Amino acid sequence: MKSILNEEAYQEIKGRIEQLSETSEKGWGKMTVGQMVWHCQYPLKLAIENKPNTSKGNWFIKTFFKKSLYNDKPWRKNLPTAPQLKTKEDKVFSTEHEILKTLVNDFYAVRDRKEWYPHPAFGPFTKEQWGQMQYKHLDHHLKQFGV
Repeated sequence: MKSILNEEAYQEIKGRIEQLSETSEKGWGKMTVGQMVWHCQYPLKLAIENKPNTSKGNWFIKTFFKKSLYNDKPWRKNLPTAPQLKTKEDKVFSTEHEILKTLVNDFYAVRDRKEWYPHPAFGPFTKEQWGQMQYKHLDHHLKQFGV
């Protein structure tokens, strides 16, 4: 599985994000391209902030979904989205696009960090699993919009 902590995958993701535009059309789902780039920011922010938490994660999610975050099997289209990652309001593509590009760069910049705190819903990840999860999430949504 690719990881955006790896230079080649990082450059690939950056290039694909750069190909998005306000007129990018979705292949599936309900989000607009502006909502999608906003949606993709949250997992990156969570990893970059790297805040300690006492959560051991959700047992059901950890048992049945966690490994799918960093394995090679593509996610199916139209998977449900966590409520905090949904928005019904329009998002300004240009603004959200710049924020997403900055966050991808910021995530790559912390690649040598030694301590990675657990994800509040999924529990502990290794550094490599964090990078794989970020790649897979971005890849899924970039494919959704044809890049």
